[in-house]
Order: sequence, then structure tokens, then C-alpha cells
Amino acid sequence: MTSRAAGRLPLMLASALALVTAASAEELSFSTADGGTVVADAYGERGRDAVVLAPGAVFDKGSWRPQAERLAAGRRVLAIDFRGHGRSRAGSEPDALYQDVLAAVRHLRAEGSKRVAVVGGSLGAAAAARAAIAAPPGEIDRLVLLAPAAFEGADRLRIRTLFVVSVDEPSAARVHALYERTSGPKRLLELPGAAHAQHVFATEQGERLVAAILDFVAEP
Repeated sequence: MTSRAAGRLPLMLASALALVTAASAEELSFSTADGGTVVADAYGERGRDAVVLAPGAVFDKGSWRPQAERLAAGRRVLAIDFRGHGRSRAGSEPDALYQDVLAAVRHLRAEGSKRVAVVGGSLGAAAAARAAIAAPPGEIDRLVLLAPAAFEGADRLRIRTLFVVSVDEPSAARVHALYERTSGPKRLLELPGAAHAQHVFATEQGERLVAAILDFVAEP
């Protein structure tokens, strides 16, 4: 081996180790209030701040991996599979996806997290909003709703919320209507294009969306 190659070896090993570390996620499970089971991928170390990632209907917990790795710098992150997806199972309320979000939030609280945000896409955003409406005050600190599906009780959503929508997507009018109906502190981020919810991450607007989420969940 040449001296130049030998000099590169430690850097190559360090880079490989960094990739393995970044890619690693701990799979865990916990129960819901109605007797179901949620399976999640956990990223980052337990600490003060945490985030729950709730996927859209055509996505699963693994779809959040690139964003989870970014969010996990300095916080705990749980990406969940909803009941009926993967190995997550429903309890007594088969359609109560919000129970899965609440279970993830309460798991993080039990781990010691003091601030928990929830980021949801489309169907997952609607479930996140319903969870925030059902939760006691302070249990969920803030929401990021990526083009949420319709949900009841928008006028009772009073926590700090970031709505995100692509200006040319078919659901834009619905998202604007939900935004207008909510009564808590809120913000609307409109992105160019027609990509819906988590699909935005695969477009040229993906980095802007990740940056907006990182800034929002880090705000005091």
C-alpha cells in the first residue's frame, strides 16, 4: 500500500462509520390508548426536544428517513407506521389514526422529552391535527401540517401550527380553508409547484421545506 493510500484509509473508515451511524434507526413499539400497537423507527438521543413524523397514506415510517436524520441532530425523532400498515395494529377504534400519534407523543414524554412537535403529511397531517385537538393543553407543542387531508374541529386547533401547501396542487383550496378555520397561532408556507405533502421532498423545493421544518420546530 502506498503512503498516499494509507493516508486516505482513516478518512475512508471515518466516512463509512459516519454513514452507518447516520443510517441507523432503532425500531420500537408501544401501545395506544385503545389497545393497538404502533411500530416506529427512533432516531437520535433522548433529550428535551422531540418530533413525531406521521406519514401520508402511500408512505410508511421508512419514507421519513432522510428528514428524520436531519431532525435528529439534537433531538429525539419517532417515525411511525399507522395502524394497519407494516406491523402496527389497530385497537378498538380501527380508524382512529390520531390515537397512534398520541401514543407516539406520550412515549416521547415518558422518555423525558419536554417539547414534542408533530410533523404529518396529508392523511398523517389530518391525524396529527386531530391528535392535537384531542390532547390536553401542552402535550403537543407545535404542528407541521403538509397539505393535510380534511379533519373535523379545525376551529378547536389552538396550538402553534405551520401549514404547508404547493400552490398548484389539487388540494390547495382545501388546505387554505382549513388554515382560515384554525384559531391558534399559525403560519402558511406556500411552495411553487404541484407536489403534494411528502412528495415535495423529492422536488427542488425539498431542501426549502426541510429548512422550514427545522426552523419551525427549533423556535422557542
